[in-house]
Amino acid sequence: MLAQRMSLLSGPGTVAAQEPAELAQLAAAAGRRIIDLASGEIIIEPPLSVREGAIAAINAGTNRYTDAIGLTLLRKAVAEKLSAQTGVNWNLEDIVITAGAKQALLDAALAVLDPGDEVIIIRPCWPTFASQILLAGAKPVFVDVRPPTYLPDIVAIRAAVTARTKAIIVNSPNNPTGIVYDPTTLRAIGDLAIKHQLWIVSDECYSCFVFTGRHESIVTVHPGVRSRTILVNTFSKELAITGWRLGYLAGPPEIVAAAKKLQSDMTSNANVIAQHAVLHHLQVGHRSFERKMHHRLSKARNTGLRILAGLEGVTVPRADGTFFFYLDLGRFISDLSAGGPVRSADDIARLLLEEADVASVAGGFFGDMNGLRLSFGVPPDLLEQGLRRVVETLNSLKTRYRLSAEPGARFGERSRLAENRE
Repeated sequence: MLAQRMSLLSGPGTVAAQEPAELAQLAAAAGRRIIDLASGEIIIEPPLSVREGAIAAINAGTNRYTDAIGLTLLRKAVAEKLSAQTGVNWNLEDIVITAGAKQALLDAALAVLDPGDEVIIIRPCWPTFASQILLAGAKPVFVDVRPPTYLPDIVAIRAAVTARTKAIIVNSPNNPTGIVYDPTTLRAIGDLAIKHQLWIVSDECYSCFVFTGRHESIVTVHPGVRSRTILVNTFSKELAITGWRLGYLAGPPEIVAAAKKLQSDMTSNANVIAQHAVLHHLQVGHRSFERKMHHRLSKARNTGLRILAGLEGVTVPRADGTFFFYLDLGRFISDLSAGGPVRSADDIARLLLEEADVASVAGGFFGDMNGLRLSFGVPPDLLEQGLRRVVETLNSLKTRYRLSAEPGARFGERSRLAENRE
């Protein structure tokens, strides 16, 4: 019999949220080729400097443990990088190298939460936040945000605070909505955290993917929260090395000490080859790869927004940050759902997968039954092809739904779009 805590963890969500490899296997078995707009990674070769650093470390026989919280030189390099990005001074003593951002977030949860504590999460949100809070024995408290801005309402956040509230999670740029929090919102959250003595967990994993304006960390706009903020970031997205599992947290001394204890007993150190690879990249000092990737994503974003403007009854998403388009399908679904088969974005995602051969992530995965996330981190040709299929399929739904109401009509049949590709 499994431990009770396992019942706290949800599965991967809908069929549209399955791993890309699994989708590819299912597609191959059916003779189909899926365009994967679901994946949370950028499909591009990592920078040469990272690869050279990894090869050099392997050739040098770098096989031994590092400190549980990472190489000293890497922590120092991360502190310098973070100081330049935030305008706040960080030292190597403030940095913990982790096996990806998920470990950094789990370190934070286990370090500060006791059973019965509450943590405010702004929703739609990455589901890992709630899962880790539950594993720590605490309770996630959701504050929902609404389209089109998806910005949190400080009044609603304030109303969610109770005597048990211990922390608030801030995720900007936001996954899945792509919204970048403005300084006024961040300052208001900071003021609230100080007033109620809350920890702030600031997930900034998409900080280098901002296309309108610029990313500002909460510690930049509100330096007063520095002593109560755990800043989480990762190299997985920034350097296109998601599988290498290398992230970090920055925080006050008690958090660093707690993380060292936790990682000593959970993983020891993060992958030593990945640490040396990223260290070499940071020591090289140029950011040509990051600029090249940002330029590619900016062009992909512009192309995608132009294609998505062809959607009927759906507002074009903002996509200010991250590399996701997040569609609000609430009005679109309500036009279809009077007793019909499409009642949520989960149904839309399933239909796109089955009939348009496009994988997406339905908003139910993020706690929003009306949202749909589409990645523009795929190669440009696949992005354009995939988004055109999305637009054509969704635009055909109203006509098809009317047909489905007729006797003998079948809503779930593969569309002409799919038939024309076979």
